[in-house]
Amino acid sequence: MATATLTSKGQITIPAQVRAALGVDAGDRIEFVEVGKGEFNIVAATRSVRELNGVFRGRRSKPLTIEEMDEVIAKRAAESR
Repeated sequence: MATATLTSKGQITIPAQVRAALGVDAGDRIEFVEVGKGEFNIVAATRSVRELNGVFRGRRSKPLTIEEMDEVIAKRAAESR
């Protein structure tokens, strides 16, 4: 398993093994995609959008209705008071 250490400035050096697997080099962009609480996938931003297929597997498959959105908003607003 490849590991990295976080600096006091919030920076890390991505291990060579990981850079090679992602196909990234100096100057390339990296995206951190949240897949669960406290879990992220690292994705090379230089890849095609088609390669992201399946990254959000398990997420809600149908859009929320306006009523469902209103319920969530009301619930979160009540929790923040």
